[in-house]
Amino acid sequence: MAPRILVVRFSSIGDLVLLTPLLRAIRARHPQAELTVVVREDLADILRHNPRLTRLVTWRKGTPLAELARTLRATPWTHRLDLHGSLRSLALRRLVGGRWTTYPKHRVRRAMLIRSGGRYGGDLGPVAERYFAAAAPLEVAPDGLPAELFTGREDETAAERFLAEHRLGHDRGIVAIAPGAAHFTKRWPVEHWEALVRRLRGARDVVVLGGPAEREAADAIVAAGGDRVVSAAGQFSLLGTAALLKRVQVLAAGDTGVLHMASAVGTPVVGLYGPGIRQFGFFPYRGRAVVLEQPLACRPCSPHGGPRCPEGHHRCLRDTLPEAVAAAMLTPPR
Repeated sequence: MAPRILVVRFSSIGDLVLLTPLLRAIRARHPQAELTVVVREDLADILRHNPRLTRLVTWRKGTPLAELARTLRATPWTHRLDLHGSLRSLALRRLVGGRWTTYPKHRVRRAMLIRSGGRYGGDLGPVAERYFAAAAPLEVAPDGLPAELFTGREDETAAERFLAEHRLGHDRGIVAIAPGAAHFTKRWPVEHWEALVRRLRGARDVVVLGGPAEREAADAIVAAGGDRVVSAAGQFSLLGTAALLKRVQVLAAGDTGVLHMASAVGTPVVGLYGPGIRQFGFFPYRGRAVVLEQPLACRPCSPHGGPRCPEGHHRCLRDTLPEAVAAAMLTPPR
């Protein structure tokens, strides 16, 4: 009998993108498997067109888990994988029942890395590969390829229309920047982004990416850059953003989901890392990438970022200067 596999990963953007190497490996090893993924409704686009899946089940944030559990209990799963490891996913596991497997989050080792300034705790390994621990009974292994992200025809059309309307890329290349991040300590200063686009505008067209929350910062960056710098912040869905990323030469971004989206569509990335370090496992996975970071004793301070710098100076990102980022973007990694 072909396996019936249930995978739970509610969020976030980067984590869902980094889930795709496991989904690809499961489909390759078990081509007849029924493979279902549960994801938060507002992030479902990340997997909506993924051909590895049999079914995508969405959950709306704030709604009772009992309804979702009733839907999932209707299938006699042979394998149940919890790839979130949160209180919410634990509650869902209890409601659904059955045997579940999960992956190592290495909370103790992660805490050791933070407290020791990265000296103790070891390398936790890429999270994309740690997910495979939950699938050990399925006998799958990483294939050495990057993550993947699939767009639809409407997303491709919207991206093409945007670039044509703004006359981007008709006489030179296009690069993208993503100034946003969920937490302050992962955000490169806006004034650095402004200085960066002033350096780039003579050589490349620039698209500023982000959601509605980044519109204000994007407007300031566009004002600093002039008419060859255009904001797409808040104008595209996740997959529309992915379609834009496919059409640029390189992306500069912090430790965010957009960075992983770019790697997944094959676009080189320049990653600006502050609180997080490579050992946490969230550096760009298997794509063309260069990471700019500062050798400070206070790093790492957090794997996920926070509302303020614990030291008060935010040097981990402030000390990464616009000229270094511009140089990396104009000679993107191969």
